[in-house]
Amino acid sequence: MEFTKKLRDYAELIVTHGLNVQRGQIVNINTEACHREFAYICAEAAYLKGAKYVNIDLREPRLAKMRIEVSELEDLKYVPLYLPVKYRELVDEAGANLAIVGPEDPDLMESLDPRRVNTVRFHQRMAIKYFYDEGIGKSRVHWTVVAAATEKWGKKVFPEADPKEACSLLWEEIFRICRIGSGDSLEQWEIHNAKLKERARKLTSLKIKELHFTGEGTDLTVGLSQKAIFKGGSSTSIRNVDFEPNIPTEECFTTPDWRKTAGKARATRPFLVNGKLVEGLELTFENGEITECRARAGLDTFREYIASDPGAKRLGEVALVGIDSPIYKSGLVFQEILFDENAACHIAVGAAYKNCLEGGEGLSEEECEQIGCNDSTVHTDIMISDETMRVDATCWSGDSVTLIDRGQWCQF
Repeated sequence: MEFTKKLRDYAELIVTHGLNVQRGQIVNINTEACHREFAYICAEAAYLKGAKYVNIDLREPRLAKMRIEVSELEDLKYVPLYLPVKYRELVDEAGANLAIVGPEDPDLMESLDPRRVNTVRFHQRMAIKYFYDEGIGKSRVHWTVVAAATEKWGKKVFPEADPKEACSLLWEEIFRICRIGSGDSLEQWEIHNAKLKERARKLTSLKIKELHFTGEGTDLTVGLSQKAIFKGGSSTSIRNVDFEPNIPTEECFTTPDWRKTAGKARATRPFLVNGKLVEGLELTFENGEITECRARAGLDTFREYIASDPGAKRLGEVALVGIDSPIYKSGLVFQEILFDENAACHIAVGAAYKNCLEGGEGLSEEECEQIGCNDSTVHTDIMISDETMRVDATCWSGDSVTLIDRGQWCQF
């Protein structure tokens, strides 16, 4: 199948299964300017599905870098007024938001002061907090994150290839992992989605009290609330319409009780924090908070990140992924969280998902505090599993169940 056909099939999957655009819906597409052409293809697919209006926001990372380097620290707190207005309208209109990731230059932000980067990120996040709390947290918005390849990102994944070949190889991996080019991709996603949903249903039915992760460098206990619900595959919006938040997705995840996290965890894959790569991270948790961290690279950036707010050093998510994942099987490290989080079990520091708690969307801030549902302006996944990982569940009934052994699902 030729590249252009695969690209259009990919856009069709994104708009139909991912965003599941409805007639009369408004759509926002957010991406780096280098992905302009693919954004146009997605916009056309959205209009053909009946979208009322499609907006494309093209970001220029070099301009963002320029600002962070030369502006006064106080000026970095400024957020233009149109930004919260636009995202509030997207929520109030029950719109759809597509994020296309894939950096034109993965190393662009490497030299920046983590404190200055964090200042910009924090104030932008707070300015559109309504979007995250109401739009994402309560599924009032259909939202999807997908990826598009670039030459420099391709070189990170395929360092031995020349830039153009690396980009081509990365596109082929994206298509393969997203089930494009090998039959009816929509039908394959329906089957995959049903499998993830059934796995999540079974995990929820166990009524798990705590998860115990053991592997090379990891001995971690993560406690759950009695209200915990596992999610996997598509979500359902207030329109009573299913949409897929991440393409690809291989995880079943839930919201932990952050207060009940204890032990040590070792990151099995590098990950990006504010544009800087963190490698070889080792964490110690006591009384639910990170008390010690070490890393081969990116340690100062990570420390600055978890000091962003009180919830940044606590867990907001725990997710289970087996090594049957096509991303793990690829043997590649993508240095992009959309892919790498779907290759391994992971924990996330920062904001929790209220919709992973029974009745969570209606919980007040005080009620969230009472059950250990973490609140934060950040959210970053840290992959902690490989073929040495074992995950045991202790249920509220007192029963124990092994979920994953040597990285593979034991059941479900």
